Order: sequence, then C-alpha cells, then structure tokens
Amino acid sequence: MSRRVVIVTAVHAPSARFLPDAHASLCEQRLPAGWEWHWLIQEDGRTDEVRPYVPEDTRVSFRQGRPGGPGVARTIALAYADGEYVKVLDADDRLAPGALARDVTALEADRSLGWATSRALDLLPDGSTVGFAGDPEQGPVERGAVLDFWKANGFRAQVHPATLCVRRELLLALGGWMALPASEDTGLLLALNAVSRGWFSAEVGLLYRKWEGQVTGQASHVDPAEREARMTVAEARARALAVLDWQWTGTEG
Repeated sequence: MSRRVVIVTAVHAPSARFLPDAHASLCEQRLPAGWEWHWLIQEDGRTDEVRPYVPEDTRVSFRQGRPGGPGVARTIALAYADGEYVKVLDADDRLAPGALARDVTALEADRSLGWATSRALDLLPDGSTVGFAGDPEQGPVERGAVLDFWKANGFRAQVHPATLCVRRELLLALGGWMALPASEDTGLLLALNAVSRGWFSAEVGLLYRKWEGQVTGQASHVDPAEREARMTVAEARARALAVLDWQWTGTEG
C-alpha cells in the first residue's frame, strides 16, 4: 500500500486561474518509491468561478465551503487529509522540482523532526525570480529558533511558512492554522517550532508568485493596528506552548 503526502490548497476566485500551473508543478514531482501525493483543493466560499480551473486528475479532490479565509479553508480540508504528511501549496504558487521528495526524505530520516521547510524564491510577473537574504544553513531548526529570529527581525521568519510540510498528527494536535485574517501560516510555523524541531532545505522548494491580486499585496494586509494584533496573538500562542513544554518527541502516533 502506498504512503501518501497530502497537498492542501486554499483557493478563492481571483487566484483560481493559477491552479493549472500549480498542478503542473505537482506532476513534475518524483517521490521516493512507495509514496504518492493527493491534492486537496478547498475553495474559500461557494462560487462558480473556481471549478473550471480544477484539473481533471484522479489525484485531485475539490470541495467548497463558507468563506472564512485561507486558514479556515485549509483547516477544514484536514478532514479529508489521509496521509502521513500535509504539504502547503498556495493556489498561486509552484513547487520546485524535487520539493516533495526532499521533505519526505528529511522527515522520514529523523522522527524527532515535526516539520520541514525549504528555500523560496519570489516569482515575478515577467517570469524572473528573486531570492531572500538571510536563508539559514541547511539542517535542523531547533525549538524556539524561529520565534527568536522573527521577534528580532521585524516579524520576519528565517524560513518561509508557505513551504511547510508537516506531520499530520502534529498539525491536528495544534488545531491547524490560526483563526486570523492573515499571517495564519506564520502563526502555525511559530507554534510548530515551539513544540518541535524542524528542517530547512537550502535547495529551492517553492516559487512564490507575486501578482497584483494576491492577498498579501493588499493595503489591508499591512494595516498597522490589525498587523500588531496578529503578531501579538501569534507570539503569545507560541510562548504559551513553550511554557507548557509539551513537545513532539517522535514517539507519538
């Protein structure tokens, strides 16, 4: 019986046109022997605008639900995630070749690792790419390291939450993505790092598309009052988890 990586994607109407490109990047993945992937696409809402872009592929499932933001859409999709690992893929992004295999290989090699991330590049409208300064060295990311870096560097993590691959049982134990209007993936990353070691791959794992309609490019995303509230609650959750000292040891499940 094959083992499975479940890719979870939240989508709304404006980003639906990028789904075929995301699917193409999935089809280019080559997993280790005995592994397969299944793509869960969850629309944040119920419209007639997303379905036409959903690929015809037996490995792809599409569902809809009442709108609540990408974190809610991803979390409700977990009800159908039947694999050992859950990989994030935003509707407008692309996985780089080999990304899934590197995630699986790292997590299978060390049970004490709860999650894996990788290098990301911005994919610009003209097709060119731009890297991020300050990527860490490839290897383990120790507990608490992400929060410390994030706090000291203007709320910017040294690893990208859009590249996360997570053990399903750990993701469920933390309640999925945070109930925030934005930064829900950063909140999850901080919580994961509060309770478990992670992994960073220095090879490019994600092309993060920059385009005029993306949510993170809107003025509301950088509203000072809301941003401060998001950062405050994300930090408080991570610190509370650290104080409670429950941690992923690799013996769970």
